[in-house]
Amino acid sequence: MNEKEVAEIRRRFQPERSNITQVHGCYVNAQREILSTFNQSLASAPQEEVESILSVLKRSLTGTLGKQLNDIVFETQQVVDSDEHRLLMALRGSALKDEGMVQAFCQRVIECLEMEGPYLILLAADSYDVPYRTGDGAPNPDGSCDVYSYIVCGICPIKETKPALRYNVPDSVICSRDVDWLISPPELGFLFPAFDDRSANIYNALYYTRKTGESHPEFVQGIFRTEPPMPADLQQETFKEILAESLGEACCYNVVQEMHGRLSEMVEEHKASKNPEPLAISKRALRGVLEACGVEEEKAQAFEEKYEEAFGGAANPQNLIDTKSFTVRTPDVTIKVSPDCGDLVETRLIDGRKYILVRVEGDVEVNGVNVRFDQENPAQAT
Repeated sequence: MNEKEVAEIRRRFQPERSNITQVHGCYVNAQREILSTFNQSLASAPQEEVESILSVLKRSLTGTLGKQLNDIVFETQQVVDSDEHRLLMALRGSALKDEGMVQAFCQRVIECLEMEGPYLILLAADSYDVPYRTGDGAPNPDGSCDVYSYIVCGICPIKETKPALRYNVPDSVICSRDVDWLISPPELGFLFPAFDDRSANIYNALYYTRKTGESHPEFVQGIFRTEPPMPADLQQETFKEILAESLGEACCYNVVQEMHGRLSEMVEEHKASKNPEPLAISKRALRGVLEACGVEEEKAQAFEEKYEEAFGGAANPQNLIDTKSFTVRTPDVTIKVSPDCGDLVETRLIDGRKYILVRVEGDVEVNGVNVRFDQENPAQAT
């Protein structure tokens, strides 16, 4: 799925647009036991409550593609004949009305998911009359080109509140507040099937994790029986390791700065182009950056091989670097520079000692105090 397709489905989660009439699932305690199940109708619920429930479900479709949102791809054999795909298709086909299938799914989640504390398994089914698009991409309300039926799942941690005092306004008294159980935003979830080319793709699902450093691989293996996506945080650490190990002594400041600058530039250009497809950079393009910095062919080749082994030849630049920060760190000093000002920092070897030089443009503050350089201060002149 691309950004436009995700956004189109995300807009469904409003009472006036959604065909979600019920939410299904169960409450799982910290001992991984089902304490209760539910099949709650939204038809007679207050609008504010419906909006809140849909908002929680919508959170399973939020985030950045390649970071919080990742494609899950089923092999052809899985689609033809496998328990995991058959279960998902049954849930979708019955619009979650088959209680036995819902219970089987919840049990499978409990068996594979490793998560501390109690949580809620939340499921909903929707059918979307996909409208035609005109030549300029605008929706045509006069008809639909397809009906996209799908299920969405969110695994929501439950937070127990502490007893406290509260003020009861109607009775004008101070009284105690009982313990309550609050539903947190989903920690993980998915959409099945994927909405590709504005139609159902049963060969794919869209998988969500709230934390970029935790992809819950045990859930992916247990529910989809596929290799889990590499967490975005791990991709960044892996890229750093590949760069350092491949280049060795050639991994100097200028090379790292140029690599960071090129990747940041690609991300900005992609945003400006408003291209809905996820951005990816190939091993060949990154090798070209290294060679342009004067890195030896042998070391550039070693980098290319390691990059292909880790990322399959291409990865999203947003996952390889921190585009919002450029940091120079020593055991005792950390310097943070705006990514587009990396050229203000230099490394020098003076009298056998390593130095980091920062060219100053404008005022300088130390602990919030504007200071002058010695040669600018007459009191320091000799």
